[in-house]
Parts: sequence; structure tokens; C-alpha cells
Amino acid sequence: MSVVELDDVVVLLGRFPALAGASLRVDAGEAVLLHGPNGAGKSTLLRLCAGLLRPESGSARVLDTDLGRDRRSVRPRVGYVGHQSMLYDDLTVAENIRFWGRAAGVSTEQQEASARRMRIEERLFDVPVSRLSAGQRRRTSIAVAAARRPELWLLDEPHAGLDQSGRDIVDALITDAAASGGAVLVASHELDRVEPVVHRRVTIIGGTAVESEGTTRVR
Repeated sequence: MSVVELDDVVVLLGRFPALAGASLRVDAGEAVLLHGPNGAGKSTLLRLCAGLLRPESGSARVLDTDLGRDRRSVRPRVGYVGHQSMLYDDLTVAENIRFWGRAAGVSTEQQEASARRMRIEERLFDVPVSRLSAGQRRRTSIAVAAARRPELWLLDEPHAGLDQSGRDIVDALITDAAASGGAVLVASHELDRVEPVVHRRVTIIGGTAVESEGTTRVR
């Protein structure tokens, strides 16, 4: 079953075509690495799939929803982790997890299980996000996304700022999400790190998607 279906999609940021006719298909149970230079359109593609950007033209369907007509209904079903943490700096770690968990309609048990999976230390639960290190913020952001049990993971440089333990957790999360029937899109410059846990690589160049030869199934 197709989770992401993009066909000749154009996305404008101002007047600039950040995506300029991108086509991509991602099926359930598949993890895909998005690779390419800075400014190529990787983050824009992820934000489009998260329902945060509108397609200017072309066809964009995510989780069987036409993003040209309805972006809002997709958002609760995806786990988007971008460069910005999407956390409230003045709230504690625990308050952020509770707030976003309730907004997504997930149980307290799911919220707690997600925090445990990311190995967030209990001593941090009452610490405001503004006082966290970059790695601690990243763990919290991923915990918030994981609590939703998303059908589609959208990860933008997910290993950034994490120590070795955190990076290993992210690798396991990608593997487990695909194995359980979800879909994963990972934008990363760390090919050696990510390729062992994905099925194929797609290169984003000038706002278009190019399937990399010889990487139909990486692992």
C-alpha cells in the first residue's frame, strides 16, 4: 500500500520553487533515505508530507489524503521531527510530552513508554526545555513524535546532536517503524549511518527526486 505518492509536485517558498516537479512513492513497510546538498529540497519535501506546506501544482497524496485539498487531517497521523524542536521552551520536558500527547489523543501510558524508549532521564522531567542540551531536546522531540505511533515518520537529520546511545535508538526506531508496517522518510547527510537501516536511497537535486541506482534495497 502506498503511503506517499508525489507526482510532478511543485512547492513554492515565496516565489522560489523549493520543489520543482518532484515525484516519489513510498510504500508501507518501507524506509527511504533522502540525500542531497543543502537547499536541494529535502526539508521542503518532508514538510510537504507533514501537511505543513501546500503543493502549488502536481499531485500530492499522503496516507490516501489529497494534500491539495486537505492538509490538516494528515498531521495527527505523521511523526515529524524537523530542525526546530516544536517544543515549548517555558514548559518542562514532562509538560511538553503531556501537552503534545493530549493534543494527539494518546494515552498517558503511551507518553510514558515513548519517554522510556528515548531513555530520557527522570531528573530531566521537571527541567524547562530552555535549559536542555541539543541532544536532550532532540530526544524529547522524538519522544513526542513516537508517542503518537505515527503511520508515517518524517525525520530531518534525526541523529544531529545525539550521543552514540541516542543515535542507536533512532536507528532502532527507523527499523521497527518499517517492520511494523509504517513508512519512514529520513533526510540525512550521514549515508554511512543511515543506509544500513533503510531500504533505498533517493537523491534530491534542484527540487526533484532521483532514484539512486543500485540502492533498491540497501539492507
